[in-house]
Amino acid sequence: MTETTPLSLATLGAISATATVPAYERSQLTPGIVHFGVGNFHRAHQAVYLDDLFNLGRDHDWAIIGAGVTSYDAAMRDKLKTQDYLTTVVEQDVGRSAARVTGAMIDVLDPMDRKALVEKLADPTIRIVSMTITEGGYFINPATGLFDPSHPAIAADAATPDDAKTVFGLILAGLKARRAAGTIPFTVMSCDNIPGNGHVTQNAVTGLARLSDPEFADWIEATVAFPNGMVDRITPATGAREIEIAAKDYAIADQWPVFCEEFKQWVLEDHFPAGRPALEEVGVQFVEDVAPFEHMKIRILNGGHAAIAYPGELLDIHFVHEAMEDETIRAFLAKLERTEIVTCVPAVPGVVLDDYIALIERRFANPKIGDTIARLAQDGSNRQPKFILPSTADRLSRNEDVQGLALVSALWCRYFQGTSDSGRAITFNDANAERLKAAALKAKENPLEFLALDDIFGQVAQSEIFRKRFTQALTALTETGTRATLEAYLAGKLGD
Repeated sequence: MTETTPLSLATLGAISATATVPAYERSQLTPGIVHFGVGNFHRAHQAVYLDDLFNLGRDHDWAIIGAGVTSYDAAMRDKLKTQDYLTTVVEQDVGRSAARVTGAMIDVLDPMDRKALVEKLADPTIRIVSMTITEGGYFINPATGLFDPSHPAIAADAATPDDAKTVFGLILAGLKARRAAGTIPFTVMSCDNIPGNGHVTQNAVTGLARLSDPEFADWIEATVAFPNGMVDRITPATGAREIEIAAKDYAIADQWPVFCEEFKQWVLEDHFPAGRPALEEVGVQFVEDVAPFEHMKIRILNGGHAAIAYPGELLDIHFVHEAMEDETIRAFLAKLERTEIVTCVPAVPGVVLDDYIALIERRFANPKIGDTIARLAQDGSNRQPKFILPSTADRLSRNEDVQGLALVSALWCRYFQGTSDSGRAITFNDANAERLKAAALKAKENPLEFLALDDIFGQVAQSEIFRKRFTQALTALTETGTRATLEAYLAGKLGD
């Protein structure tokens, strides 16, 4: 058995034999950021960029204090606290793997102590409040793409703003305290994969404020900055496999290590009135308009993930790289990206889109990552309306065919019928799983039953072209199976 060293500030000297450790004194860091959602992506992305910056000897007054509102956040805090909020990040490329320990996070607040959290948000040293709360955490109506003020959690915070339970309610409480004290507002920065994530976050914060204090909402709109940003790094979930690799390969006992690809990207609008760290020194790209970069990443990468997730599940494939080794799935992804998705992506400064697609294909095929098909398939009720259906809507608006995109939606429906092509039971991870499964089972008799999910498909479901293509694809999946349907699509023989 490999002898391991428990991760902590006291053991960094021993750990430096197998991993890169911070070149700065952690005790010299002071906080400048509160971040909601200290899960794997945040610790592989924003925290890594800041760790890089601190290693340059720069901006040590921008350390992260973690925060959250869920039981998951509480469990993460308990584990990270035992290791002084340090994280082992294992970066993996096809021919290289390396571990580093990051120390940019210096504390995580107790999710149950809302008073302490609001006090920290009101602290003048906090100049950015950021978040990684997943696509489903923004209370967006999937069909309209707009903030949903009727959501029960939002209604509850609106009724009792002094006892907020949501991230946005707590942000409002912090802003209210700063306004009362005459303290400059912090910048609110989303780090989630949502088109116009800054605008979406502003709509959520001001939308909630408007329900109880319209004048306060107006003040927020006039004074608080919400920069848009695009984030990218493939980061799978942590399980026993990752904990064992950290122990076996690097002799580090980390309760929640993070594994990720070597590639990372962050594009931000430079709109930080209260100041910001010099992230451009460590590779963050500051631009006037993030939208082209967002469209490229969300539609090509995230849309590509959605495209391979459901055929992968239906064909009993476990890892993403294994799906890319399947010639049929890889060819399906290539055709879909190049004939339908890329046509909905505007020109991106300095980027050749065909080269970007090739890069995405290489990243998906990286066998070191260990990303799972099941992870990509989860939370489709939030991801389909953001990653697939916007491309569908764009093509329909131009009277263009959507055979491949409709096939992705049909594969999602077939997935929610509950079994793979071999009969294996599928485990769902979606807040709307029960409703989706009921609609998918009805679609066995009438495919249009699934499109009746108006809050997901919206106007797309009213298109005769989409209804026809969806029906053809789902019928083929039912009658001939997943592989034969993909092959028919590739041969140009799916439908008429």
